[in-house]
Amino acid sequence: MSRIFGAVRQNGYVVRDIHAAMTHWIEVMGVGPWYYMDRVKTDWFRHRGQDSAVEMSIALANSGDLQIELIQQRNDAPSLYREFLDAGHEGLQHMSYWSNDYQTLYDKALGLGYKVGHEGQIGGDKGRFAYFNTQAHPGTIVEISDISGTKGPFFEKVRQAALKWDGTRPIREVGAKA
Repeated sequence: MSRIFGAVRQNGYVVRDIHAAMTHWIEVMGVGPWYYMDRVKTDWFRHRGQDSAVEMSIALANSGDLQIELIQQRNDAPSLYREFLDAGHEGLQHMSYWSNDYQTLYDKALGLGYKVGHEGQIGGDKGRFAYFNTQAHPGTIVEISDISGTKGPFFEKVRQAALKWDGTRPIREVGAKA
């Protein structure tokens, strides 16, 4: 438990091949089902204060209450994901803390001296996220994410699916017919 951000709710892995990563988590780790989004549409995205047209694919699954996120950046647009890969890393890149009062947590972090590395929004004004420049070594970036909008119920759907997953339909494409 972080005295600043609360409980870690998600570990985010930046990978070069999201399909190979899902297969690993399914077959080796026994984690699933995976909710896969081929091209995530952001409302806006900024890297170090500058607009960036990042394109990415994301997959989500849970292991207990911890959500596992896989991210594959699909272009060379500036982002902390690209910086992580360009540094020769692949794997755990961030830990995410979720909030129903995002702005208060965001302001608190800034007030404590945290600097935004990249930030954006998915699914409207209650879908913001920010990654802070906290990487002392790979895997230690702090993300905060607003779950007061559509992300919250979706994340709960992913968690519930994992609780009763029997190994069938290990990859479920979001937006495809159920």
